[in-house]
Amino acid sequence: MATVIEYKYIVKDKKILGGEPVIKGTRTPVRAIAESWRLGLSPEEIVIHIPHLTLAQVFEALSYYSDHQKEILEYIEKNKIPSDKIHSSLK
Repeated sequence: MATVIEYKYIVKDKKILGGEPVIKGTRTPVRAIAESWRLGLSPEEIVIHIPHLTLAQVFEALSYYSDHQKEILEYIEKNKIPSDKIHSSLK
């Protein structure tokens, strides 16, 4: 009989970012890790930029993203800064 193992490092809590999936024990959303990876950072580079995370947490966040792409892409879109709100020198 197979044992189903949930994500060890990913949690959803309505009190943290309205229930968005985050790294357990942090307020770091899975979308932040997915966005960094989509921008070309390797998991090893992500832990340099987000040093309170472990490599295992980053890999699990990427695994969660892979399994739940539609959900995470919706969070990315929902949290995107509108282009008219970005200072012209940052464009």
